[in-house]
Amino acid sequence: MEKLRPDIYKNKMSDINFERLKENGIKLLLIDMDNTVLKYKEPCIDVEVRKTIEDLKNSFQILLFSNGSKHRVKQISETISVPYVSSAFKPCKRKFLKLFKEYKIEPCEVAIIGDQLLTDIKGGNRVGITTILLCPLSEEENFFSRINRKREKKIFKKMGAKGLFFKERYYE
Repeated sequence: MEKLRPDIYKNKMSDINFERLKENGIKLLLIDMDNTVLKYKEPCIDVEVRKTIEDLKNSFQILLFSNGSKHRVKQISETISVPYVSSAFKPCKRKFLKLFKEYKIEPCEVAIIGDQLLTDIKGGNRVGITTILLCPLSEEENFFSRINRKREKKIFKKMGAKGLFFKERYYE
């Protein structure tokens, strides 16, 4: 259960205290794409999220880190001028570990921002980085995400019963 608990839980990206992350030594932000920075199947990023990402570029290295296809992730990354990793296979460790070497960065200097416990949060916790869970931007999702959401509901319930996590009680 602890491997699924996020370090930070917020409603949306602009609610995150990025100054505190910087003070805590975070240098690289891995940001999930679908339902984190844009709604599933949307062709472009919301103005508020785009502004947040633009502002973050002054303080952090930013990387789109998605399980999505290369074509879609590349297209979105180009619109916001950030590098990307597609087909990340979260929660597997392999691409996370490759990034640490490529960027010459320690796990304690990395945070992941995403909307799914079973991919973003579990993957980040497995490699020891700061994990930030956001509420999904939309209920529309791909087949695999819909399956994960059903599993998440059960996990949220178990975590709540153990006092580990309560949905819609945001925290840092």
